[in-house]
Amino acid sequence: MVTANNSKNTRNSKTANKSYTTIRVGNDHGSINFGHISQKADVTSDVLLQASDARHSISLDKDGVRKGCTTIISPGNFQVRCAFDEGRTPEQDAMMISAHKGNINIIAENGKIRLVADDIEFVARGEKTSEGNIRMKATENIELDSKKVLINSSSYTKIASSGKIEMAANGCMKVYGSLIQGVTDAVATKDSKVFGQKYQVEQLIS
Repeated sequence: MVTANNSKNTRNSKTANKSYTTIRVGNDHGSINFGHISQKADVTSDVLLQASDARHSISLDKDGVRKGCTTIISPGNFQVRCAFDEGRTPEQDAMMISAHKGNINIIAENGKIRLVADDIEFVARGEKTSEGNIRMKATENIELDSKKVLINSSSYTKIASSGKIEMAANGCMKVYGSLIQGVTDAVATKDSKVFGQKYQVEQLIS
């Protein structure tokens, strides 16, 4: 079987994928193909499992731009459930998604991403100075609500805002430091005796 369904990739084109051993078994409910060639004739699938709705499929790609890719497409919900066996304990690992090299992207184009568990842990273990980071960025709000919030750093902690910062405690508020320095924006026009103007300039947020 030779498949070439692209104006650039014709039947005799050097760039068009060709297969002479393709086998397809199926009926009106679905099919399984061994050696299926994509419409652009640029990727061959070792195995293509397809339902009556062509958008519902599993493809094990062999070559081309998707060499070694496994693609699962579902027009409805996609669910994975596991770890029903007796004798399993909550401490055991039940499911793993691992990428030996490269990024893992979880994207909800029009919805939310929810993580629900007894405990949630984030660990960044990069060995280089440019790695080992956890970054959170939101166009609106980042909210933390818990019984206790602990922040601990070994070298440096900074809280900054281009607007207003409020700190309040209905109980006792303790502030401790080997040296405490307070600088107001008044030093912008006239420096203080402790040279606070330099610090004021360093804290300006564009």
